[in-house]
Amino acid sequence: MIAIAVDDEALMLRALVSAVSSSPDISKVMQFSDCEEALNYVKDNPVNVAFLDINMRGMGGLALAEKITCYKPNCKIVFCTGYEEYAVSAFKLHASGYLMKPVSKEDVQKEIDNIKGVRQKEKLLEVKCFGNFEVYSNGERVVFKRSKTKELFAFLVDRNGAGLTAKQICAVLFPNDLDDNKNLAYLRQLVLDLKNTLKTVGAEEVFRHETPYYHIDTTLIKCDYLSYLENKTPEFLGEYMTQFSWAEETCAYLQFKK
Repeated sequence: MIAIAVDDEALMLRALVSAVSSSPDISKVMQFSDCEEALNYVKDNPVNVAFLDINMRGMGGLALAEKITCYKPNCKIVFCTGYEEYAVSAFKLHASGYLMKPVSKEDVQKEIDNIKGVRQKEKLLEVKCFGNFEVYSNGERVVFKRSKTKELFAFLVDRNGAGLTAKQICAVLFPNDLDDNKNLAYLRQLVLDLKNTLKTVGAEEVFRHETPYYHIDTTLIKCDYLSYLENKTPEFLGEYMTQFSWAEETCAYLQFKK
């Protein structure tokens, strides 16, 4: 998960960042002592959880939380404060958590564990398979550094959560290359690249690797293809992952299913 920590007291901010960054579930923490700077960052970057002091100069933590949820509706808010009287106002904003200062890493981890339980019910990515294959996070297209990384993710989506071995994946991604050692080495690079790409948008939980199988957690994505398989919505117009030749087999199946 990607987090921000906001507090206008330097010592408290340092302690908060230390507690948040100690969690193994947090891949990145951005720290701010100014509410406006924090909000500007949220506007243009993926953020999964915001740890906010309530009593800050400027707009304050409560107003900042309202604005954050406008730009990132799925961002979880955890308030950190030394004043219990703010609790009612915090929970009126549907805050995910409320921590009393001084904040400990144990308290932070409890809140993160709670958020993880909620996140399992949410869709972390929107995947479009009809037409060209594209992936979106919070309405913005996910950029893959390598076209083969995107193809790897597409193939895992195509398999609808089924586990695939490295050799099975290589047979599809590199059909004309018989050098198994080279292909397996390249696949390891693609897997690492895919993990890093998903981590940058806070969706690392979508990709799973339980040796020897690779797969995706389909419960964490919203996908036109998977929805169509379940209840025939949305409408299928005859085009499926058009940039990948191996997708023609699935396209033919969907045509037959219509």
